[in-house]
Amino acid sequence: MDWGSAMRALQRARTFGGMIKFSHTIFALPFALTAMIFAASGHNLTFAQMFWVVIAMVGARTAAMAFNRLSDHEIDARNPRTRMRELPAGVLDRGEVWPFVVGGAAALIIAAWRLNPLCLALSPIALAVILGYSFTKRFTMLSHVVLGLSLAIAPIGAWIAIRGTLDGPALLLGGGVLFWVAGFDIIYACQDVEFDRSAGLVSIPARFGVPMALKVSRAFHVVAWWHLVAVGAEVGLANAAYAVTMLLLAAFFIRQHWLVRGGDMARVDLAFFTMNGWVSVVYFLGSSLAYGFGAGLL
Repeated sequence: MDWGSAMRALQRARTFGGMIKFSHTIFALPFALTAMIFAASGHNLTFAQMFWVVIAMVGARTAAMAFNRLSDHEIDARNPRTRMRELPAGVLDRGEVWPFVVGGAAALIIAAWRLNPLCLALSPIALAVILGYSFTKRFTMLSHVVLGLSLAIAPIGAWIAIRGTLDGPALLLGGGVLFWVAGFDIIYACQDVEFDRSAGLVSIPARFGVPMALKVSRAFHVVAWWHLVAVGAEVGLANAAYAVTMLLLAAFFIRQHWLVRGGDMARVDLAFFTMNGWVSVVYFLGSSLAYGFGAGLL
């Protein structure tokens, strides 16, 4: 392969990565890793388990995002904010995207099979949720909650991958992710209120207006924060490291809502990506540190 071909291949890979928003994996992956750490207490955590959990995560994320782009192709083409995405802009065609859906779904199922029987049994349900989300905005304003559930599958699935059972801490951690994601998705949807209404799409901002939607988002983030506090109590992390972690998360939540105060969406990208990236990464690092102290490893 010559240099020009290599550069074209790299550019094509970047295009596909942009299409599936691979960088947004930072939202769910740290929570899945945290769930693995918590679940491994008193259990043997193997490299194979970690490998297949990551494969399942990446596969699920790839299938979900590619399918979402396919299902929203026509809608994205009509929305001024999204018409330059890869499919409506003609950078990619539908035939190039479908292999990502099939390949991602296959990766999830194979990884679940390699982990344990419960993971395999639940994998079709996980696929139904993460793919079905793409249609929910057409008929329910709770689409934000379904998106939250889609990402909550990551830590819940990671816990099941290690323990082979579904336990309280996994549900609390999943609940925290669900309300966190639903809350920031409501903020993001505030950008499309007028378009959603004209296109007959449903969202909390389109139904109730931006001011009320931001109040709902704040309430969801309070619920998310309390879920994560409860996770620490459930797994025995009553120490300073976890307390500091939760204070930092509270600061990130407050900052996120401060950036969009009064319905000003000028800094929504900072509120959406930067602040939420910090939430997931800091929670993973802080809870890992707290676990290390609590287990006497540090």
